[in-house]
Amino acid sequence: MSRSDLHRLISPKSIAVVGNRGADFAIKESKKLGFNHQIWSVHPTLDSLEGIQCYRDIKDLPEAPDATFIAVNAESAIEIVSDLKSMGGGGAVLYASGFAEVGDEGVKRNQRLVEAADGMPLIGPNCYGFINSLDRFALWPDVHGCEPVKEGVAIITQSGNIGLNMTMQSSGLPIAYMFTLGNQSNTNIADIIHAMLDDSRVNAIGLHIEGINDIASFDNAARRAIKMKVPIIAIKSGKTLASAKIALSHTSSLTGSDELFSFFFERLGIARVNSVPEFLETLKLLSVLGVIDHHGVASMSCSGGEAGMMADLIDGMEITFPSLTDSHKNKVKQTLNEYVEVDNPLDYHTFVWGDRKKTSECFKQMINGSFAATMLLLDWPKTPESEQKDWDTTLLALSDAITGTSEKAIVLASMADCMPKRIIDECLNFGITPMVGLDTCLKALNHSYKIGCAFKKNEVPEINILETQIENKNTKQLTEYEGKQLIQDYGVSIPKGGIITNVSEALKAAEEITYPVTLKISDTDVSHKTELGAVRLNIQDSGMLEKACHDLFKMGPSLLIERMINDSVCELIIGVDYDPTFGKYVIIGGGGIFVEILKDSSVLLLPASRSDVLLALSKLKVYALLEGYRGSPKGDIESVVDAVISIIALIQKNDVLELDINPLIVLEEKKGAVAADVLIRLNSD
Repeated sequence: MSRSDLHRLISPKSIAVVGNRGADFAIKESKKLGFNHQIWSVHPTLDSLEGIQCYRDIKDLPEAPDATFIAVNAESAIEIVSDLKSMGGGGAVLYASGFAEVGDEGVKRNQRLVEAADGMPLIGPNCYGFINSLDRFALWPDVHGCEPVKEGVAIITQSGNIGLNMTMQSSGLPIAYMFTLGNQSNTNIADIIHAMLDDSRVNAIGLHIEGINDIASFDNAARRAIKMKVPIIAIKSGKTLASAKIALSHTSSLTGSDELFSFFFERLGIARVNSVPEFLETLKLLSVLGVIDHHGVASMSCSGGEAGMMADLIDGMEITFPSLTDSHKNKVKQTLNEYVEVDNPLDYHTFVWGDRKKTSECFKQMINGSFAATMLLLDWPKTPESEQKDWDTTLLALSDAITGTSEKAIVLASMADCMPKRIIDECLNFGITPMVGLDTCLKALNHSYKIGCAFKKNEVPEINILETQIENKNTKQLTEYEGKQLIQDYGVSIPKGGIITNVSEALKAAEEITYPVTLKISDTDVSHKTELGAVRLNIQDSGMLEKACHDLFKMGPSLLIERMINDSVCELIIGVDYDPTFGKYVIIGGGGIFVEILKDSSVLLLPASRSDVLLALSKLKVYALLEGYRGSPKGDIESVVDAVISIIALIQKNDVLELDINPLIVLEEKKGAVAADVLIRLNSD
């Protein structure tokens, strides 16, 4: 399927509808939006549908339609798709269910559908289709709330009902396209993203995702969006089941596919949101106001309570309320009563309330502080419009303050009930963004800032999915000693030591290593040695060593003796795991005995650079220790990064099923980082 084929489907000059129930809405809703091109109707028995004369068969049409809405049963739909392909049709929307979502028989039917299409783009099956508010038509089997727009956002969802509900919003979000993709038989999310990027009228893209079948193609489309500086917002539901594994390592308990999706989105500059209101409000802000170029924002209200609430809500975000300079404060003070304490957020009290000129001057002086965006908190009362004059005056004062400037202004209501539809329309006419929900607005601004940061970065590398044969029965678990030799070959530091089989060898080795030493069972059947009492630490002399040997040789024929590593700054874990969607990935976390309790971890999808590793480390709670917590020595962060980069090189050359370095003992700055315990399981030929 070429991109031009898909463009023909989603921006048609002619439409055909096949069927009755559902097809009638496609005609009605397209007419309602103002589609003024050719519409044909096909039905074997009806004379007309919604005032349009019916052809008996799709092959009877005078010419091949650019877009066809097919609202018949699954088997009949396949025949119609085949006929459309033969005629040279542009593509189709399949409303019918009964395909891949219903089991093996449906999967076979889906394959027949794809073969019938033979590259002709299909939306669905098992979907509601799509609405194009720019070109004014709806291949859609139901009512909807979209209105004609000249530019706006594209929303792509896998759920027809969620898509329908989102069209009913009345908050001022301009929806240019609404796609519901259903089963994605031969047209997936990435294909639609590319099509939206080809349309200059689309200024932001919103995704509702249950799963992504082709990560590589999605990655390609999202990286193109970054280059074009088109923001993407995602709300994801559902979690992929983790791959089956022998849970030998601690790593498998630290993360899941949902965390991987979060990392994947962040890497691509995609803002992940957690609720529909946040999704819609963030899309609106990006569509109307765009991305903000720095993190400093301002808030104005006539209530100290609201100002305090805003200061609390922004805590923990990357955007901030920067303090005002003395000069800036003085300029704002001159517009207000002497009792007003000027700050950011600003409580301007009610001394200028109802006076458009004075209020405008106050706003103008406050906004004139190089803020990335300024919010005016304003809730209209539930009274007749004639009694809302003072609130309207305040909005007009804000409009006056930004006229002739490039300042980005927001009018923010605490709840939807307090922003009338007429005010939303007025804000948009003034170039002001109408927003609802204090916390939602701040989150939207935070997303806007982070997306802006992503736009400033160099090109995001293409994702590298390292597959693994997880069902291979010829797997090999290495002994700890073998695992350490392998990671040492790739540059990871390990303690000095070796394998011993009797007390005499132990005593000799200890003299060479120098005390204190550690002693462990060397056996692939013993994975978590500490829990089984198969480890002796901090052995100070020969007497302690002989006793430790006496105890541990009862558990196995060979032991690993190593130099004891002391004076650590902190302990980390480096792990490798596998996900069926993303392939192999690396986990970095707080290590030692608390790894599963604290669950302090970051993930890295491949490829990963040194800067990626540093960013992942910086997100850990234990990073404060690495930086030198409360005057303590700093850790050797560069050696930690070296170790992670070495492990990435190892898994690129070896089919690693599991890898677990726990702990990686981090020493003081410039003294290194040492792998104290290692577990590795490989696929073997």
